[in-house]
Amino acid sequence: MKRTSRDIRTANRYEVLRQIIAASPTSRQELAAATGLSLATVATLVGELLDLRMITEVGFEDSAGGRPRGLVAVNASGGALIGVDLAETYVRVELFDLALNVLARADEDMRPGESRPEQVVGHVATAVGSVVAQAGIEGARVLGVGVSVPGQVDRDTGVSEYAPNWDWHDVPLLDLLSDHIAYPLYLDNPLRACAVAELWFGAARGRGDAVVVNLGTGVGAGLVLGGGLHRGVSNSAGEWGHTTLVLDGRLCHCGNHGCVETYVGAPGIMLNLRELSPRSSLLHPEDQTATIDALARGVAAQDPVAVKVVRDTARYLGAGIADLVNLFNPEVVVLSSWVAATLGEPLLDEVREAVARHALRRPLAATEIVLSPIPTDPVCLGAATFALEGALQSVGQRNGKRTTPARSRTAPPS
Repeated sequence: MKRTSRDIRTANRYEVLRQIIAASPTSRQELAAATGLSLATVATLVGELLDLRMITEVGFEDSAGGRPRGLVAVNASGGALIGVDLAETYVRVELFDLALNVLARADEDMRPGESRPEQVVGHVATAVGSVVAQAGIEGARVLGVGVSVPGQVDRDTGVSEYAPNWDWHDVPLLDLLSDHIAYPLYLDNPLRACAVAELWFGAARGRGDAVVVNLGTGVGAGLVLGGGLHRGVSNSAGEWGHTTLVLDGRLCHCGNHGCVETYVGAPGIMLNLRELSPRSSLLHPEDQTATIDALARGVAAQDPVAVKVVRDTARYLGAGIADLVNLFNPEVVVLSSWVAATLGEPLLDEVREAVARHALRRPLAATEIVLSPIPTDPVCLGAATFALEGALQSVGQRNGKRTTPARSRTAPPS
């Protein structure tokens, strides 16, 4: 799709604001150097962001022999952003200021069988109302709500096209949410959200090429290529969890057999445990979170069953990550989401060993494999940046009252 001059301007505005958030306070000269834009273009974009009260002038710094340089910083109180992590077992919502500091958080458990769209929408609406109330802010200050939903999504129409773990097909999620939530809404998927979070604040910051492996109930890989988020032609890049790992292997929700997800997603790890020790006290058959928590405690206590399950899981995961290393030759592979965070360093150590057995020597030598360093929920953080992107796109459209949910139509280089 050909980008218009307005799209390019929005992308540049977004990139300048991203740099200001990352390095406040900063000068226009430093912004030009960091973004590769001309000083005149940066000065114009900074002026627009000042008019929007997203940033503020904060004084001057001396420059060697020249006039003092004006400094700008993000205006943290200039608005609020909401990020929604809609996962198979929970809904988590975080409210951020414009510096992307968390001001409020709400969680809603999703029990098995509670995955009908209207049930999910109810949980999201409740949690969004909760964070706005907790933060004590005026609704007018909420610039938007970014919603991350697993599976394949159409950002333009706000439709969840396919969520295999819920058997969702073409669910008009943003239309359903707009009946309960008055703020502009923007839809995307956790692979993109995690990748952007790492790019802005985590292990991919300053890296040109990175793979963010999302380990939860579902599994996928967010891709950062050439310094920007890679979405693919239909916004479905990164469905690595549905690549074949074992020919004629376990049946996957997507209908295929032997997918990566069936061996290293939370239900797959539970099956690894059940196959090794069917009556293990570590196994909580209806509770993924409790089972993964029990495995983590078991590994810490050197329980042999827990150690073997994590090692076996890492063998599958390592083979799959080695494929990503060979394909994309990234600077860093980041293990993200709640399964990776819970199993932590023991999983990471085993994965590094397993990748080394399968990856080609040259790309492997250039790749770091790390746990996500982001202390909050990376999906909420990434989803909030989609709301920020949308708010910058809607500049100039705010003088009329919206009667339909906001749509995020183009993809600035996140």
